[in-house]
Amino acid sequence: MCGIVGVFLKDSALEPDLGAMLTAMLVTMTDRGPDSAGIAIYGREGSGPYRITVQSPDPAQDFPALAARLPDAALVGTASHAVLTLDPDRADDTLAVIRAEFLTVRVMSHGARITIFKETGLPRAVADTFGIAGMAGTHGIGHTRMATESAVTTLGAHPFSTGRDQCLVHNGSLSNHNDWRRRLRHYGMTFETDNDSEVAAAYLTHRMQGGDNLGAALEAGLRDLDGFYTFVVGTENGFGVLRDPIACKPAVMAETDRYVAFGSEYRALVDLPGIDAARVWEPEPAKVYFWERAA
Repeated sequence: MCGIVGVFLKDSALEPDLGAMLTAMLVTMTDRGPDSAGIAIYGREGSGPYRITVQSPDPAQDFPALAARLPDAALVGTASHAVLTLDPDRADDTLAVIRAEFLTVRVMSHGARITIFKETGLPRAVADTFGIAGMAGTHGIGHTRMATESAVTTLGAHPFSTGRDQCLVHNGSLSNHNDWRRRLRHYGMTFETDNDSEVAAAYLTHRMQGGDNLGAALEAGLRDLDGFYTFVVGTENGFGVLRDPIACKPAVMAETDRYVAFGSEYRALVDLPGIDAARVWEPEPAKVYFWERAA
């Protein structure tokens, strides 16, 4: 099962409403995956310093200790997550400190614009906990999960972020993810879970670190990643969709002069502004759909 939603805004007038749009879409998909949910929001260009989002099973202990260890980073905690904002020049050192010294703290995302919140529970509860509906941005993706092959945990929820300002949500299953996990570790990629979706995210990160843009990385995935899947992917400036050559997972897209939107089912899109005049279609199998904003 699982449900995916995504919005890529063309009209900046809609940016204050991005979080509300994604929240409403994801709540509509609740019955496709009620065990956990998550949303990635890409903030407006020039919106501030570098952001690192972290999660802890014991925030009352970990977050004060993290703030004391990293006095140059402003930390704002919400439930199990916290967002650190800091000078971009300090990002690599800060990430290294978190990973080396705070073994129960997990990095959810990092970058100039991305913020990821994800947790176990229904989409409405997750969105309300983190105040997703009040967040502004340029594009974002969300996922509500039904765990069929792994435990219901925060770390197993989507989106998965394995690189700067990059994230992926996935509906389906990969058959060669263990092989690619071994290969990607050889290239220096690290993994927090056994989830095949994290491997797909890391594969795209590896390709983009090698020079591909998101569209080219997704094209390469058609050759290298076996299984049945629908991917919706975000980067700092881009938004991509890919279904495998069989395309057995449901998917629908809509485009107007104001936005591009994705939903696992059409009902996720019905309340979007101007949907009655949108071009609505089912993404074709093995075809990359890719939109990018000017950097």
